Amino acid sequence: MITIDTNTTLDQPPSRATQLMAALNHVVNNASSTVRSRVDSTRLAVAGHSMGGGGALIAAEDNPNLKASLPLTPWNLTSSFTRVRVPTLIVGADGDSIASVSVHARPFYASLPATTPKAYAELNLASHFTPNSTNTPIGRYGVAWMKRFVDADTRYSPFLCGAPHDAYATALVFDRYSKNCPY
Repeated sequence: MITIDTNTTLDQPPSRATQLMAALNHVVNNASSTVRSRVDSTRLAVAGHSMGGGGALIAAEDNPNLKASLPLTPWNLTSSFTRVRVPTLIVGADGDSIASVSVHARPFYASLPATTPKAYAELNLASHFTPNSTNTPIGRYGVAWMKRFVDADTRYSPFLCGAPHDAYATALVFDRYSKNCPY
C-alpha cells in the first residue's frame, strides 16, 4: 500500500485520478523505485477521500485492470460511472454537507453497472470528515473489500454480504447499505 498527498487542495477529481495512477505506475514501472521488486503489479487498487474519492472513481473507470476501488465520501461534478468494471465500494456519510450523498455518493453508486461488483455504505451520524477519524466501520469494510477483490480471498465475502455483515450492519452503523452480492 502507498499513500499520496495531492499536489494542491485545489486539484479536481480528474487530476486526482491522474495522480493516483502516476503513483501506482511509479512504484510498478520506475526502475529507480526502491519498492518495485516488492510490488505485485497484478494486485493494484485505488482509494481516495472527497475529491480523491471522485478521482478513485475516474481511475477505476479509466483503468479496468485495477482490482478494486474505495471512494470515501466522494465528490465529483460527474455523476455517471457506467463504464466502471472495477469492484467498487463507495462510502458516504449521511451528514455530509460538502459532498451530499444525494448529489454525490448515491448517484455514483446507482450509475455503476449491475454487472460490476459494488457496494454502498452510508455511515449513520457521520460527516464528510468521518473517513479521517478513528473508530469507524470504514476500516472493517475497506479491509474486507480489498482482501476480497485485490487478494481474491473469498473468506472475506461474508463480512461484505453474509451473516457477519448482517449482524454488524445495523441502523446504528449504516443509514443505508446496498450491495449486489454474491461475491
